[in-house]
Amino acid sequence: MSTIDTSAFYDHLTTQGVELFTGVPDSLLQDLCACIYERTPREANIVAANEGNAVGIACGYHVSTGKYAAVYLQNSGLGNIVNPVLSLAHSEVYSIPMLLIIGWRGEPGVKDEPQHVAQGRLTPAMLDAMEVPYTVVDPESWETQIDDALALMRETNAPVALLVRKGIFSKYPFATPSKDGLTLKREEALAGVLEAIGPDAFVVSTTGKTSREVFELREGRGEGHARDFLTVGGMGHSSSIAMGACLGTEQPVYCIDGDGGFLMHTGAAPVIAQRARDNFRYILINNGAHESVGGQPTVAFDIDIPEILRGAGFEHIELVTEGDAIAGAVARVAAQPRSALIIETQQGSRADLGRPTVSPSANKVDMLKEFEGARR
Repeated sequence: MSTIDTSAFYDHLTTQGVELFTGVPDSLLQDLCACIYERTPREANIVAANEGNAVGIACGYHVSTGKYAAVYLQNSGLGNIVNPVLSLAHSEVYSIPMLLIIGWRGEPGVKDEPQHVAQGRLTPAMLDAMEVPYTVVDPESWETQIDDALALMRETNAPVALLVRKGIFSKYPFATPSKDGLTLKREEALAGVLEAIGPDAFVVSTTGKTSREVFELREGRGEGHARDFLTVGGMGHSSSIAMGACLGTEQPVYCIDGDGGFLMHTGAAPVIAQRARDNFRYILINNGAHESVGGQPTVAFDIDIPEILRGAGFEHIELVTEGDAIAGAVARVAAQPRSALIIETQQGSRADLGRPTVSPSANKVDMLKEFEGARR
């Protein structure tokens, strides 16, 4: 399959009037997102907390300027934009034009992970149901497709979408930004956490490479996976899953979250701090980036996460940046409810990092048995 020159695609968007980009990065769009990051002024490329947040930004931008934004997202983020698209941007409400650029994970006929299969199959139907016209980007006619999509967007004063298949953008080199002074890698941090919490604790790990590394670490330790809920989809919901899991056991349940997931649904934090059972424990691994989909930065290193958690109601917070501090920090967090551990790490993962070989449905069956045994 031929590819689209990523820089030319970006240039065409900007020459056609796209001046603001916002969204949540996606692996299928990582080269385009890298190009946007490096060639767009910081204030004109806003990596949003979640996809609905990005649609809201696009709405406000239009009503204040008369212009329109491009919103980039993975199709898994369609669920986050249904409400603002239909109840705000739709032509029967505020009638706000915007260009949605959607990475089509799980496209029928293209091998993908289990969490993307149904989403990919249903993506066109979802856009149809939302009354959002869409075009599947063709490397041979993409310029005309962009022009036609933008013309329809202006004519209808409503959102339109471009569906992007896997592998159609040319490679765009990207030097992932990082925080100075960090030497600890996420997989090293996870190894320290698993060692410290012991084999009997239940774990709910966040989306992306974190769960992949948890799986491989368990394999390397000769341990099973029946006490690990790998949140392979539903980004941002790991902490809520862990809160619910606490209801089924007296044993500790550790949420191992990432900064992108934490930011995506930060509103869960105060509910958890106020209402979770005393066996809930929260561990946030912060590398300041959406690393699993290309390394685009989050705002996590620009904010005071410990104070956010304290304000939400967490009573004891630990912050570590070195591997040899993890065991002691975990022990202190384990000793009291409403406590949290933040581990700051650099970006980076093994080139040979694998994916879970146990299906989510099989994992659920095993977890049900484990929780049943833990209730006895």
